[in-house]
Amino acid sequence: MTTPAAPTGTAPWGPQAPRDPGRARRQVAGLADPGPAPRRVAGLADASDHRHLARLAATLGTTTLADLAETSDLQTRVDQKYLVPLAVLDELVASLDSDLRVLEIDGRRVFGYESVYFDTCNLQLFRDQVQGRRTRHKVRTRLYADSGLTMLEVKAKGRRGETVKHRLDWRREDLLQIHSEGRDFVGTHLAGRPHVAVLRPVLRSTYRRMTLVHVAGGLRVTCDVDLAFEGPGGGAVRVPGGQVLLETKSATGAARPTSSCAAGGSGTCWSASTVRASR
Repeated sequence: MTTPAAPTGTAPWGPQAPRDPGRARRQVAGLADPGPAPRRVAGLADASDHRHLARLAATLGTTTLADLAETSDLQTRVDQKYLVPLAVLDELVASLDSDLRVLEIDGRRVFGYESVYFDTCNLQLFRDQVQGRRTRHKVRTRLYADSGLTMLEVKAKGRRGETVKHRLDWRREDLLQIHSEGRDFVGTHLAGRPHVAVLRPVLRSTYRRMTLVHVAGGLRVTCDVDLAFEGPGGGAVRVPGGQVLLETKSATGAARPTSSCAAGGSGTCWSASTVRASR
């Protein structure tokens, strides 16, 4: 199988970046002081969990991007996220093998991603998330490293818990900035809270992703490994090896793991009732 392209190397942060983003994070109500900035870590090229995904993906039937858009586009959806050991993903795939397909594009089944998140100097959008505001937003640029496709995105969380993603074609060289065309797009969806002019890049994330589709149920599960995060001040952290971030995306949010899966233990990850209902 083709080895996935690694996300691009670290780009310099723009001049608007806050001087000490860690200080802003420490000011978020209810959060413990994270202490000094973490040490820098090696690039994703040194990580290996994506090879585990590649081996797993090789055992599954495939779906195309066009089929994915037709059967489970899910631009409006309910998301659930779980950080679990890779062994839990293995168990999930084994339990739903006949119903799962893996996204394949140009012979690849594991893909490199790079995202840059934008926020205010006091991290208002992040604070809205942590404090559980019913209506909240994320603003980011995203690079699909294997194809070079780049998007500017606004994700809006609604009062009923649904997520709506709005996207605009973007340029790879503008990954770290939102210029005039993008400001109009973002401003429309933020409706002035906060004003788009005060947004600046505050976090860069890189990872590799496999996308699974439960064909009958219209359920999508993204599986992210080799996750690393870097702030504009140069501090960086990596999710420990052997862990995978699973995110279920469905129209109703009905797909939930059993308690043993959520806890990283053994046992079927998705309840039988959920699977039967989706057929």
